[in-house]
Parts: sequence; structure tokens; C-alpha cells
Amino acid sequence: MLSIQKKLTKPFFVLLSLPATAMGFALSVQIAALSWILSTQYGLDIHDVGLVWAAGPIAGILGQVIIGIISDNVWFWGGRRRPFILIGGVLAALMLLALPNIDVIASGMGVGGILGVAIVVALTLDLAINVSFNPTRSIIADVTPPGVKRTQGYTWMQTISGTFGVLAYAVGAIWGNFALIYFGAGLVLVFSVLPPLFVTEPRVLEATDEEENPDPDALESAVLPAGEAVSATDDPTPPARHETSLGEVVMAIEPLWGFFLYAVWAMTLRLAHIELGHYWVEVALLALTIGLIGRSLVRRESGLSKREAGMVGFKKVLAAHSFTWVGVQTMFVYLFAYVQDKQPGLSDGEVGSVINLSFLVFNAVAAILPAFVLEPITEKVGRVTTHTACIAIMAVGYGGILFTGFTPLAIYLWMVVAGVGWAATVSLPFAIMSQKVDQARMGLYMGLFNLSVVLPQLVASLGIGEVVSRAENKSVIFVISAVSLAISAVAWTLVKEEEGPVEAAGAPSGAH
Repeated sequence: MLSIQKKLTKPFFVLLSLPATAMGFALSVQIAALSWILSTQYGLDIHDVGLVWAAGPIAGILGQVIIGIISDNVWFWGGRRRPFILIGGVLAALMLLALPNIDVIASGMGVGGILGVAIVVALTLDLAINVSFNPTRSIIADVTPPGVKRTQGYTWMQTISGTFGVLAYAVGAIWGNFALIYFGAGLVLVFSVLPPLFVTEPRVLEATDEEENPDPDALESAVLPAGEAVSATDDPTPPARHETSLGEVVMAIEPLWGFFLYAVWAMTLRLAHIELGHYWVEVALLALTIGLIGRSLVRRESGLSKREAGMVGFKKVLAAHSFTWVGVQTMFVYLFAYVQDKQPGLSDGEVGSVINLSFLVFNAVAAILPAFVLEPITEKVGRVTTHTACIAIMAVGYGGILFTGFTPLAIYLWMVVAGVGWAATVSLPFAIMSQKVDQARMGLYMGLFNLSVVLPQLVASLGIGEVVSRAENKSVIFVISAVSLAISAVAWTLVKEEEGPVEAAGAPSGAH
């Protein structure tokens, strides 16, 4: 084990952040270039662009949960998370190379249409990112003790990842999206393959429930207070297996049932080319979603066992985080349409530059704030309070774009404001969530937590895509984004603030 890992120094946090940085960079390339390529190079309309984007979250629904469960219970290539980081990183690099060559691939396969190939490439890219994203985040919780050190791990993750995200959009803005794609493929490959080889993972993770790990001596090979982890060569003990039932998974994501049912319904209609002419089902599912999320948010945690309280807290995090991502994904996917609508004098290339520069300043703020500003604030006022304030600021930023974003400069300035919320979104929820769940099943819960991202993404790609496509005034994009972030900020006020370093609670089967 490296001495920097034993001491949990800043250089170790930087090293630990590089695999997540690789996946974040791949995602940045996807955000910056995918919609632009599909609309300007291949001529797909907004309707079809949203469908292509919907393929990725579908991969995330399955990828992160399945990989999370598997990585909790296996050990090979010297690690629990390492193998999946390596596999996902290589696959993501290959799919990035495929993005600018979709037409060539379609031609080589004898496929007449671009849309099908674009969906396959986007699906495979997002599956690759999700294969790695869960382990790159879970490994931080595996090798850090709960509390301040874990928060530092996730804030440094975002600072390093965000810094390279800024680089991604700078490359795109200066040299163009094609240069960004090829540069990104190389960076993703290096950052996902080399750093995991220098991080020592614990063979046994501490279980919150004593019945799952009755031998106290076994806990010595889990994460120690000083941050040490017993290496594979020092500890021959095989990793404990933790059974997960389908019922447990379903009940754990109760706040997201409405999102899931809508995703299945909307995707079925789209793929079957069915036009109903009414929206009664959508209205019913919206009511169901509001009811389930409201129920989760108002439930009290006091008077419950540690496990029950932990599951209640976990569901509240899912509920609050889901609305964040409705707003964020809407902006990510449809910003190009807003710019085209409000600034019609721009060429396709200039629209691409505006988008890249917008995301550059957006991510620049997100790179600077987590480790240097947000983490010190969390030590004084708490993680949840800090995150809630940041989400409210993001809603204000979106509102500013809605009312004044009619020039590139105005969009850049308001993106700085919105970036405060983005800085929190990609760092603090992981620290908040990871202290509410069973440490020995971090992969599972990290995958379930990701559903509060990918299911709202599907809503943005399918339902909101339909609204944006039909609306003559594309201001509706930021109406939806601002309102979603405002709702999220209110929801986060109902999430309980953990008092200092605490052991997380797992979910009993059938928890509610």
C-alpha cells in the first residue's frame, strides 16, 4: 500500500479521483458533442436527438445497479472495483472514437439509417461509463472512513474531475468537437487504466448489520479509522457475500416508481410509433410521482431503528436528487435548441462554440468550489444545508438565463451562477448518501442512487423532449429547469443532516 493511502493525504485523493475523472471527461465529451453532431452533422431533429439521449439512461438503469451488486461480492485482478473500472474505461474510449464515425459505421454495416447506429453507439458509450462510474465512486467510500475524510474524498473527486471537465470544454471551444473527441478517448484510456493499479482495496467491507458480519475480527480488514486497508496479499480472507433480493431493491427506490413507469410507457409509445392524442396516462403518472416523493420526504426518521432510519433517509435523498436531475438534464440536452432559438444569427459552428464555452464556465465553477469552498463550509453548517443552498442558487441561475439569456455573454454569466449548484450536485450527494447506507453494500446503493439520475434523465429525454419539440418558444427549456431545481431545493430541506461521522444504515427487505 502506498504511504499516501495510509495517511489519506491530498495526493492520494488526487490519485483516487482520476478514474472518476476519466468517466466524467467521457461524459463531458458526450454532453458537448453528441447533440451537436447528431443535429448538425447527421441532420437529426430534436425529437430524434432526445431518443438517442434516452438510450444512455436505459444503460444506466441496468448497468450501475448490476455492476454495483456484482462488485460488492467479487474479487479478481487484485480488487473489487478495479476490474470494472478497467473494462469500462477501455470500452468508453472505443465508443468515443465511434462518435464522429457513426456514418462510416452505418455504411460499413450496410445500414441505411443513422438513427439506429447512433442509438447503439450512445447506448454502448453510456453503458461503458456506467460500468465504471459506480466503482469509481464506490471505491472512495471503500477506502475512506465515514465523516470528514469521506467528504474530502468526494469533494476532491469533483475538483479534479471538474478541472478536467473545464479542459474538455476548452478543447472543444478552441479546437472544435472533433479534436475534443479524439483527445478525450486518449485521456479516458490512461486515467481509467493506470491509477487503479496503485490503489489498495480492502478485501472485507464493514457491514452495518452485525448479523451480516458477526465476527468482529473480520472488521479489521475493512476501512480503518486511519484510512488503512488490508491488502490482498496481507489478508487471505475472501470477501463476504451479501445477498440482495429483488423486493429489497424495488422498495428501496419507492420515490422513483413514477419516473420508472413513465420511462417504460413513453419508450414503448416511441418505439411502437403510437400517437394516442391525449395525455391522461402522463398526468396520472405525474400525480403518482408527486405522491410517492411527498410521502418519502415527510416521513420521520426519529423513533426508528438505525436500519429503518437509514432507509428513510436514503429515500429522501433519492426524492430530492431526482428533481435536481430533471432540471440539469433538460439544460444539458436542449441548451443548443435554446441558443438557436434566441440567437438565430449564429451559425452551426458558432452555436457549438457557445455551448462549449457555456459548459466550460459551468464546470470551471464546479471544479473550484467543492474542495476549496464547499467542503470547508460543510464542516461549519453541514453537508445537507450547504447542498440545499447551492441547489437554490442554481435555480436562480436558470431563471436568469430564462429572462435575460439572449446573448452569449448573458448565458456565460448566468452559467457561473448555475455552476454553484452543479459543484454541489456532483460531489455532496455522494457523501450524504454514503453515510446512510450499509457500507458493505456500497456498490448496490451507489447503483440505486444512480437511478435518481438516470430515470429523471429519461423523463427529460422523452417527455420534456416532446414538450420542447412542440413549443415554438424554447424558453420552456429553462422554465422547466428552473422550476425543477426550485422543487429540489425545497425537498433537500427535508433531508436529515447527519451529526458528524456516523455509521450508515442498510435497508431491510421490504423497507418502506
